[in-house]
Amino acid sequence: MPSRPRVVVATPHTLECTAVADWLHAEGFEPVRTTTVSRAFQELNERSFSLLIADVDFAFRGGLQAVSRERMRNAKAPGIVIGPVDPAAEAMAVKRDAMYLTRPVEQAALICMAHMAVLESRPERRSVRKPVRFEAIVGGVPSQLIDISNEGMRLEIPRTRNAAPPPPLFTVRVALLGVNITVRRMWASPMPKGGDAAWYGGELAANSGRVELAWRSFVDAMPNSGSALEYR
Repeated sequence: MPSRPRVVVATPHTLECTAVADWLHAEGFEPVRTTTVSRAFQELNERSFSLLIADVDFAFRGGLQAVSRERMRNAKAPGIVIGPVDPAAEAMAVKRDAMYLTRPVEQAALICMAHMAVLESRPERRSVRKPVRFEAIVGGVPSQLIDISNEGMRLEIPRTRNAAPPPPLFTVRVALLGVNITVRRMWASPMPKGGDAAWYGGELAANSGRVELAWRSFVDAMPNSGSALEYR
């Protein structure tokens, strides 16, 4: 993310509001804490923002989610709603194109949702995503590149005991290229069919011109469709 995405955090629970804001700040977001509906309305109406994270009552009864959706552009996932375990509330959130996060709020889940929401609200990808299968090293862990584009990549990283997920900025070593690539983590998700690994999406960040050129030449050499290429 070239700039810090501004996130309005709206919840009447002061400790929760502070914790969420601290987590977001540590991940490179610009959080704005609000503990009343009126203050949240003010922030949504007076300044631009990338994401609203709101308590379920603030979001729906208070009307914040509707205002957020009206103000955001290109937003496929315009908000995160926090509430208790409540199938009806979750269904309402999904119907209104928001993500639903149950209490107690877990840091990893919230940060993952925030990255995914901001990523989905961006304009469409500028270049084609190409399926591949190449070995890569992430934080010393043997992993797999599973698709690539000029702007970034998707990685499959095994889950190992006591291993933390990649930090906001991490290095990917692609042996075939002989270079280390700095990547900004954008989202994370379990593998769709299960398995002892997770998928991570990332974009290239602050690499040298030589590394950027090597990466784009690598992407250009791959076919646009068909079976994923695999080298071991």
